[in-house]
Amino acid sequence: MLRLRLRRLFSYHLNVCTSLCNFVTESLEKLKNENKRFKTIYEGPYSAVTFNLGGKVCNFPHRDYKNLAWGWCAVTSLGTYDPRLGGHLVLWELGIAVEFPPYSTIMLPSAILTHFNIAIQEGEKRLSIVQYNSSGLFRWLAYGGPKGNKDKSGNAWWDDPSHMFNVLD
Repeated sequence: MLRLRLRRLFSYHLNVCTSLCNFVTESLEKLKNENKRFKTIYEGPYSAVTFNLGGKVCNFPHRDYKNLAWGWCAVTSLGTYDPRLGGHLVLWELGIAVEFPPYSTIMLPSAILTHFNIAIQEGEKRLSIVQYNSSGLFRWLAYGGPKGNKDKSGNAWWDDPSHMFNVLD
C-alpha cells in the first residue's frame, strides 16, 4: 500500500519537474551501477526518506543545507489534528503560512527556504514522512569521488540548474 502511494507521488513529481526528476533518477541509477553497496529504500526520485513518528512532530525554523539546493523535498503530513488550528507549514522568506492537513504532501526546495511547522493542539497527533536528496551524492558522481569542486571538463556541476525546471506558458 505504501509503495503504491509513493509511486503516485513520484508520478506527480515526474509530471511537474520532468527534467529534474530524470536527472535525479538517472544519477541514482548510475550510483547503484557503480557501487553495488549503494541502495535506496525504494525506486523513485529521492535518495533518502525520514519517518518522523514522534506523535507531535514539529520543528524549528531551518534550512536543509545538505540537500540538493535546486532539488525538491516532499513532506507528507500524517496524524489526527485540526489543520486550521495548527500544523501549518511556514515558509519564512516568502512570508506565508500554509494550512497542511493530514495526509497531504507539499513539495518545497528545503535547502534554500527557511521552513518550520506551527505546533498542534493538546491531545492531537502529527507525524510526517520527508523525502529528499543529499547533495553529496551528486557531487560524488560529478567528481568521481568525495573531493573537488569541478568536473573533468572544468565546470562546477551546480553552475546552472535552471534548465531542470519546467516553465508554464
